[in-house]
Formats: sequence, C-alpha cells, structure tokens
Amino acid sequence: MSLAPRAVLVHRTTEYDELVARHGTHGQAAFFLASRGRDIGEVAERHRRTRRALAEVTAAIPLSWRQTRVERADLDRFLFAPEDVVVVVGQDGLVANVAKYLAGQPVVGIDTDPGRNPGVLVRHRPGDAATLLPSALAAGTGVDELTMVEAVADDTQRLVALNEIYLGAAGHQTARYRLGLEDDGGVVEAQASSGVLVGTGTGATGWIRSVWQERGGDGGRGEGRRGGGGDEGGGRRGAGVRLPGPTEERLVWFVREAWPSPATGTSLVAGELAAGGWLALTVECERLIAFGDGIESDAVELTWGQTVRVGVWGERLRLVG
Repeated sequence: MSLAPRAVLVHRTTEYDELVARHGTHGQAAFFLASRGRDIGEVAERHRRTRRALAEVTAAIPLSWRQTRVERADLDRFLFAPEDVVVVVGQDGLVANVAKYLAGQPVVGIDTDPGRNPGVLVRHRPGDAATLLPSALAAGTGVDELTMVEAVADDTQRLVALNEIYLGAAGHQTARYRLGLEDDGGVVEAQASSGVLVGTGTGATGWIRSVWQERGGDGGRGEGRRGGGGDEGGGRRGAGVRLPGPTEERLVWFVREAWPSPATGTSLVAGELAAGGWLALTVECERLIAFGDGIESDAVELTWGQTVRVGVWGERLRLVG
C-alpha cells in the first residue's frame, strides 16, 4: 500500500520574530526600531500576512494527506520523501533555498507579500492552494522544469544551486586559479580575478544579469574597474553571450574583474555551457570557496591544486506553474 502524499510547508522566520527574539519583547523591539526612525508596525504587518498565508495554505491541504512544516534554517537536516509536495510559503529566494534538497518533487510557490516580492518563483496566492495542491501530483499539471547548476570537486565535494554558483576567494578578494573549458580543445588560462560566476536561466534575473548588464548586455566589454588587455577578437571575451531561459539546458559564466599581468590573462572571461559541458577551475592559492544562491555559510572549501568542475545538474526543479 502506497503512502498518502505529504505536504511539506517550507517557510522562514519572519523579521518580526527575529527582532523579538533579539530584543526580548515587542515593546523593546519597537523602541529599537523607533530609535532608528523605523516603525515596527510595518514589520509586524508583514509578519501577520505571513502567518495568515500559512494558516490558509494549511487549511487547504486535503484531509487524506499527511503534512509537516520545515523552517529554512532546518532544511539541511530535513529528509524529503518521493511522495512529497513541497509548498514554499514566502519569498522567491526561499524556493532557491529548498531546490538543492529535492529530487523531482513538485514545488508550489505561494507569495505571502504580493507587490513586495517579484513573484518569479512564488507565483501563486494563498487562496490558490485549495486548487493547486490536489492537482500537483496529477499527470498533465503545468510544471516548469527549471535547469540547475552543480559544482563537483575532485575530492567528491558537491554543490548544487538554482540561480548561480560563485567560485572565488572568501570576502571576494583576488583569487588565483587556472580556468579552462573541457570541450574547448584543452585551452587553459591562468587568471587573477574577484571570482567566477556560473548561472542558470532562473539566476538570469539576479546576480548573473547584473554582471551581464555591466558588460553592455552582450558579454563583450570588460567590467570597468580592472578590465582591459587580453584577446580582443571577441569570442574568448564572451561577445554575444545570450542569457538562457529558466528551462533551457544551458548555463552562462563570467569572470569578475579579470586582471591582466605577465602571469595572468583575460581571454577567457565569459561564455556558455550546454548540457554535458564543463568549466574547470584549478586552485592556485591557499584557499578558495564555492557557494550557491548567495549562501556563503554553506560553502565548499578548496585549496592548492584542487580542481572543481561546474556544469548543468542532471536533476531539475519541478515548479508548478
């Protein structure tokens, strides 16, 4: 006998909860914000909207289903099951936080604060849950399969992300490494930069897009502060790099502020990675890190001589449209 579906409600501690936990009482938190020209009423109202959304979604879960809740800080200790329907109640970033722990389970994104959140990943309102949840496991349900990115180190450490993976020095200082594309005839370049960013079509609305725009929207310009030098022929500087769509099996990558010197080059600074392609980075300094979706606290550490390969991950995030 198969298990009944389980609704897993993923949420995060609200700003109001964090303030009260830090200052002890509502009154003390209100005094703290007032001393800085802020009103706790706005924070408390967002807290109430989140609680109402959680209550409304919980009430919409079919009676025959099992259910549980997990806070963002506990995701790395939570065991998702194949029969789960994951309901993210909160911000777009919360979907990215949970994505790397899943293996094909459908995800329903519920926006608790429409107008404040972009709603790229949390696409639905709390009132939609009663219709969405029963149909989430049904064949033919509209699901977007979003491409994800993975980094695999030569010591088997692995990192997965929905938006982007950053490789570089902790604190974003100068990183020294050798960079190459495994499907590009073995061309490898020694570089010094403030890091390498590899992103998906979902990430193309965030950090990756900001780098792309700084280069004129086509990847063909240096980043201004330290750019220059290198191969001006266009191809190896990333001219014409096109941002992928969220469901495309394609990544884009950019080197941030590559520095030209007698020992380091700037010809491999941007490009694309199709499924099956790999960008390889070999560390040439004491310590580099790799982290995904902006979560530096969950970083893979790399040291002298280690190699990390970055490419399209085999799993996809199944986001209910």
